[in-house]
Amino acid sequence: MLAAAFGWRAVPAQTGRAAAPASPVPLRFGVLPIGGAVESRDKWAPVLADMSRALGRPVAALSVTSYESLEQAIQRNEVDIALLSAKMALDAVSRRGMSVLAQVKRHAGEPEHRAILLVRKAGPLDSLDALLARPEQWRLARGDSRSVSGFILPQVQLFLPHRIEMETRFRGEIIGTHQLTALAVANGDADVATNNTTDFERFRQQFPLEADRLQVIWRSAPTPPAQIVVRQGVPHAVQKKAQLFLVQYGQGTGPRADGEREALKSLRAGLGYVAANNEALLPAALLEYQLARQSALNARWVNEAAREARLQRVESQYAEQVAALRNSTR
Repeated sequence: MLAAAFGWRAVPAQTGRAAAPASPVPLRFGVLPIGGAVESRDKWAPVLADMSRALGRPVAALSVTSYESLEQAIQRNEVDIALLSAKMALDAVSRRGMSVLAQVKRHAGEPEHRAILLVRKAGPLDSLDALLARPEQWRLARGDSRSVSGFILPQVQLFLPHRIEMETRFRGEIIGTHQLTALAVANGDADVATNNTTDFERFRQQFPLEADRLQVIWRSAPTPPAQIVVRQGVPHAVQKKAQLFLVQYGQGTGPRADGEREALKSLRAGLGYVAANNEALLPAALLEYQLARQSALNARWVNEAAREARLQRVESQYAEQVAALRNSTR
């Protein structure tokens, strides 16, 4: 039942030796949806097959259709290691006893990955000013609330400062993957979509005709990178092997390394991964704090004392979270 519901597929270790009487328990690897569950699983298959060989044990890929499905699997302790958005990784570490193992490597200097808003070139909505002036006039296609570029950054950096709640101010909304939101606007099912620069470039390659109908009207500050987290119950030796595999993957020379780099490019991680710990989640914690604070400032309260009490809780919770992330790495 689990395999049918969540898309588990074991990637066997290929050691070249005779099969042992009892196979090792698979390492369960959860991946965020790229376009769909099958597409995500297929793009991860080469990397997980190589990981399986490096660890000497099978790796089972958990491909899902939504952030929520992956989060539920983590809550049930059905995931040993996972690639997560910064927000999901923060929740997994803070609430589910996981730890950061590595993160997606970015270019030196200013990162290229940013949240964006898309509209149709020939559509009725042609500017950011028009969007902000009358949000209730337009249909929104956005990411899950756990998505940094699909929800959190547009909310924190654009909409809340203009006293616009994404969940309530638009005429209608579609929630889905970055591919789905871009298609919704391109096909006229929505007027504006949240997305990001990396996924939109992938969209251009897969759907060139639809992409040509779209234009960007807003870009965010750089986003925190995605994180690879591991369940603390995974043996320490396995964690270290997995981390070493990740940081070395695609870094060599020759045909094999070239193939690894091609696999990484398809996963939006062309530079590979770098070792990291829980302090890598501090930028995500800051975004969560900013979201909570701006929401409190925009909310209606019975009196100013109630608002101030909420703001003080936000400040104390952020301080506690920062301390916990720093202390967990010592």
